[in-house]
Amino acid sequence: MGTDYTPYTTSVNTFFENSSDSLTNIQNATQATILQESDLMKFQVKYARIHGYVSACVCLFGFLANIANIVVLTRKNMITSTNVILTCLAVADLFTMLDYFPFAMHFYILKDPDLQFPSTRGYGWICYLLFHANFSVVCHSCAIWLTIELATFRFVCIWFPTRGSAYCTVIRAIVCAAIILGSVLFLCVPNMIINNMKSSYSNITVGNTTRLDIVYNHVYREGGAFVHIDKLNKMIQATIFKILPCFLLTVLTILLVVAMHRAYKRRMALKNQGRRQESDRHGEHNRTTVMLLAVVVLFLLTELPQGILTIMGLIEERFFFEVYQPLGDILDIMALCNNAINFVLYSTMSRQFRETFVSTFCWFCPKSRPGWMKMELVKTKPTQNGNTMMTEHTHV
Repeated sequence: MGTDYTPYTTSVNTFFENSSDSLTNIQNATQATILQESDLMKFQVKYARIHGYVSACVCLFGFLANIANIVVLTRKNMITSTNVILTCLAVADLFTMLDYFPFAMHFYILKDPDLQFPSTRGYGWICYLLFHANFSVVCHSCAIWLTIELATFRFVCIWFPTRGSAYCTVIRAIVCAAIILGSVLFLCVPNMIINNMKSSYSNITVGNTTRLDIVYNHVYREGGAFVHIDKLNKMIQATIFKILPCFLLTVLTILLVVAMHRAYKRRMALKNQGRRQESDRHGEHNRTTVMLLAVVVLFLLTELPQGILTIMGLIEERFFFEVYQPLGDILDIMALCNNAINFVLYSTMSRQFRETFVSTFCWFCPKSRPGWMKMELVKTKPTQNGNTMMTEHTHV
């Protein structure tokens, strides 16, 4: 829907260039702007009717998927610096889902039909909304910077194959994740300060009885020092949590592709030299890198539109209210899908993850089907004529 803004702008400029009646042109331009705004608002209202159900389904899948990720990635045979970062990423995604599910249920699916979003009559729910406004930013920001840490560690491991494992240790991965969490919590303090609630009171008469109706709403603190805190919060959210991560993810994606190409050439050289075992080991590393690159690229595709819209909102304040806010639900569901899809990537692209998942959760399944026999080819010693005999051995 964001691309629909350009045709209306072009038509407005055409009105001013080709018509001599300036008053008519202004009216036409105003009508075009209102039409564009109303279309976006109508889309927001229509999608909001199903957003709660869609996001609830994604969250339910994300619960199970991220729990499975955490369990599998913390097995003894899976402990590496990369998997430690992936575990922290799964924890951040899991908390995001746990936080968003009650929000979607109450403020979308079970909301009062006579109240506008995000108003509520429950004091506990408005307190939860304030918690959600801060906690969701912390979890999502941690996930962004953990993805940057993941891409950085992987690039170092590929670019410095002999020293990478010494640089990117498990302890350093844990320390970096802890630094990310502490930094994000500190940078989110202005956001915690600026969020507030207000209550409105009205008398409702039902039959012969009159009762006091209290409605709570989410607002931002205004006036005095809060003006400067609000500006600081917007700058932090835009630069450190949106623009800078998008830039770094773009650069790291390019560097990872270059490093993968370099590693592929190294693998081919080893293969040509007859060092097949080392070549296979490099091939396994490359497959892991492809999987991690997919994680980074999907995160970039999710965050880049938000980063662009955030920049536009900083340049033009009207853009934030007229475009960014109406697209808020779409951006949310994109982020939720990204938080839930990692399990699919790991399962389809990592043999070690699949085998560990099966051995952990499917222990009751037989390792071999009854009635089937495993067959393997075994090389015997060369015969007198120099040929190597291939013999089939059957193991039950």
